[in-house]
Amino acid sequence: MTVYKGYMKIIWQNRRLILMYLGIFFALTIMFQFMVKGDEYTDYQAESVKIALVDEDGGELSLGLKEYLEQFHDVTIKEDDTAALQEDLFYRNIEYVVRIPENFFETCIVNGEKIKVTKVPGSYTAYYLDQQINSYLNDARTYYAAGFSEKEMAEAIRELETPDVEMLNFSGTAGEMPAYAYYFRYIPYLFLSVFCYTLGNVLSAFRKGDLPKRMKASAISVRRQNLEGLLAAFTIGAVIWSITIVVAFVMHQKTLLESTGVVYYILNSAVMLLVALALSYLVGIFTKNNNQLSGIVNVLSLGMCFLCGVFVPLEIMNKNVIKVAQFLPVYWYEKVNDLLVDFGTITGKTRNLILQYMGIQMVFVIAFVCIALAASKARTEG
Repeated sequence: MTVYKGYMKIIWQNRRLILMYLGIFFALTIMFQFMVKGDEYTDYQAESVKIALVDEDGGELSLGLKEYLEQFHDVTIKEDDTAALQEDLFYRNIEYVVRIPENFFETCIVNGEKIKVTKVPGSYTAYYLDQQINSYLNDARTYYAAGFSEKEMAEAIRELETPDVEMLNFSGTAGEMPAYAYYFRYIPYLFLSVFCYTLGNVLSAFRKGDLPKRMKASAISVRRQNLEGLLAAFTIGAVIWSITIVVAFVMHQKTLLESTGVVYYILNSAVMLLVALALSYLVGIFTKNNNQLSGIVNVLSLGMCFLCGVFVPLEIMNKNVIKVAQFLPVYWYEKVNDLLVDFGTITGKTRNLILQYMGIQMVFVIAFVCIALAASKARTEG
């Protein structure tokens, strides 16, 4: 086990680097845990928007529109001062300006013209408000077509009941993302950074000076040398993985223990460990010095984490980016995590998907190991 001992000795010399990345990882996860602690699920709650209302009509229907918007938003009556309104929009004192024209009933209900609005470009709240104003105007036009007067339609719209939305908890998560899900989401960055740098330095050290020639002339076969190197990698991997899992239970305790997906979180992280180890061994085979190693590791770790849903959730990423990410192993790791978040109770179909995504990660592991062994053999024989 001479090669194995040599690997472990060099890994021990890189312990400060490993501890630094562990510290960064735990600091980030603790920060996110406190950020999400006590958060409630709000996707189905109406969001309040700061609205400036310029009312040039003052009639019953314009008053009804004001009261309708006040049910959901913070409405302020403003004078028609374009410069002042633009300044408020620029500094985000308001997010939306509604101008009710003179003869509002005749202009917008009878003649069907649109209300003039000014909004922050690209704001999703603007589309939200456009929909609410259009809903009010459509209701008014419907009552007008039925023969209602302006006062009658304003009263009828006031009496309309706001629908209540009840979210059914079919998945078992109540729409909430548990804090420990953030912890497991960022694990790929830790594994990729630590192992690629550590094993890269180890393999680089074994190619310095006359050591490659001496190893080539050794009685230990190339296959045995590679296997001992992989064993050393899996040893340090098992240690770091055990630390991350233990810390996960220390940080999240009862909530993680009571999760029905805890076994799958642990298993998925173990598969990701194998991916990171195999990839880091492959990187180490092809790098010649620390400068190359730093560049490759930064591209691989940060690139895959940004593309595959570690730093940016997959559901908000561009479809073309997701198509590219599907060719990377971290994507399938995050797909498992997303399923575990979405489905608190793991059923047969969900379980099959989880195991399928883990299997895809294992295919990457086998591919990386085969390429690494072939490249190592070709380099030695060359």
